Amino acid sequence: MITTPLHLRHYTHEDLPRIRQTLLDVHADAYANAMDSPFNQRFAWFVDHWGGHAGFACVMGYDGDEPVGYAYGAPAADGREWWRGHADPAPENTRTFAVSELMVRPRWRGTGTSVQLHHTLLAHRDEDLAVLTVDTEHPRVRALYESWGYRKVGESRPFPDSPLFAVMLAALPLERPSPIPSASPIPSHK
Repeated sequence: MITTPLHLRHYTHEDLPRIRQTLLDVHADAYANAMDSPFNQRFAWFVDHWGGHAGFACVMGYDGDEPVGYAYGAPAADGREWWRGHADPAPENTRTFAVSELMVRPRWRGTGTSVQLHHTLLAHRDEDLAVLTVDTEHPRVRALYESWGYRKVGESRPFPDSPLFAVMLAALPLERPSPIPSASPIPSHK
């Protein structure tokens, strides 16, 4: 049972060396039943890839000192938005923030943690759009993203061993979710 308020901390590219192991640990817990997948075993590469972007942004939630989940991503390079080939017609305004990961440990699922992390990550972005992918085998997760304003624009399998993903776009800023009393955003402690 969760007994303390969720605290949200913001991190950037410069913080990656300090938070990297926490990102990996939360992933290992969130995907404990699927860690034998070669795709999931390469997660450290994805953390380094996204964290290597100068515009990398991460919001991590904590229950006391315990990390419960995170959302992270980075801006897409102007004119190189990978999702363009899926949207027909492509929106006029195309500056995009790519949400790479939204992960919540099992104990905190169903508590509103995912919406807090996601919306906090995108709350002050100046891009026009947010893009993310969701495994097509998870229709409930896709429905959740749709409730936040995303729409499916196509499907992609970026790696031979990856799942088939629905490519989803949302206009920014997102509509503000209902307040969740347990949220208590605080800045990171560097």
